[in-house]
Amino acid sequence: MPDAFITYYQSPVGLLQIAGTGQFISEVLFIDEQEKITAGTDNNELPSMAIQAVEQLIEYFHGNRRFFELPISQKGTSFQQKVWSELMNIPFGKTISYLELSRRLGDPKVIRAAAAANGQNNVAIIVPCHRVIGSNNQLVGYAGGLPRKKWLLQHENKIAHGVQTLF
Repeated sequence: MPDAFITYYQSPVGLLQIAGTGQFISEVLFIDEQEKITAGTDNNELPSMAIQAVEQLIEYFHGNRRFFELPISQKGTSFQQKVWSELMNIPFGKTISYLELSRRLGDPKVIRAAAAANGQNNVAIIVPCHRVIGSNNQLVGYAGGLPRKKWLLQHENKIAHGVQTLF
C-alpha cells in the first residue's frame, strides 16, 4: 500500500506505534523503545490520517478528548469485530465486566471468547479494551500490562468524574 504508514508517539504510558493508511488506523500498539524500527515513514511524509491520530491521542492524554473520531480497520473474525464494535460503546470514564460484555453480545456463555477477542484488539486506547475489568471489579488482563490499564482508567475517571483513584 503506497499510503501505508507507521509512526510513533511517546505517550504518558509508554511508546505507541501507530499504523494505518491514508483512509484508516489499523494499529495502536504499546512497544518497547528497543522494538522501535528506525526505518519507516519520515514524519514529513505522514498522511493526514497519521497526523490526526497523533493529535487526537495527544488531546486524549491532555484530558481534552473523550472519544476518537478516526476510521478504524483491523483484521479479525466476525465475532472479534462484534466485540471490538461493542467496546466502542463503553463510555469514557466507565468500565464494564467481561460478563457484561458477553451479555451485551447476546450470550453470557461467550465470556471467555469475548475476553480473548478483547485481548486481540490491536487498536489500543482508541478501541477502549482497557475499560473491561473482571466481574469482581478487579483489574485483569491487558496486553499493554496492568499498570498501563490502571493508569488509563484512573486518567479517564479523573477527567470524567473528578475522582483521583479508582483502583
